[in-house]
Amino acid sequence: MIDAIDKAAGLAPDEALFNARRFRPEFVQGAEQCRLSVLQPANEQGLAKELRVALACRMATLNNDAALTADYETQLAALKPAEALLAIAAGETSLAEPLATIVRHVDLVTLTPSEAEADDIRKLEKAGLDNPQIVALSELIAFVNFQTRVAAGLRLMRSS
Repeated sequence: MIDAIDKAAGLAPDEALFNARRFRPEFVQGAEQCRLSVLQPANEQGLAKELRVALACRMATLNNDAALTADYETQLAALKPAEALLAIAAGETSLAEPLATIVRHVDLVTLTPSEAEADDIRKLEKAGLDNPQIVALSELIAFVNFQTRVAAGLRLMRSS
């Protein structure tokens, strides 16, 4: 089975690196389960799938990951999202609340995670997000940034 990280890294089943990932199948399966749980959770916690994919697309773009950006753009287009969500994916910052605060937080943690502070969580609360939504958003941010870094590392290993 080719998972989303294999796809993002351009790995094929006949490659040694693809097979090397399968030495620890629990990591491959775990990453795929995590991807599904943050993008297509059983309980959206008020963060719709379309928003999650738009934010994932934005993070992939911020991380300069063309393969993941293209994949998330395709997923988003299939969902037929509202214009505001297309604007999020495209990198817009002039958005209505709570989207403006959500996007600022996503950008902060993606680009400069060491600058994130407890007050940034308070801003999400002031924008109307509750604890389960903040946790869900944090999980999404963590996963997509993890995914881009693993895919980039695998691409580097492939090229050597």
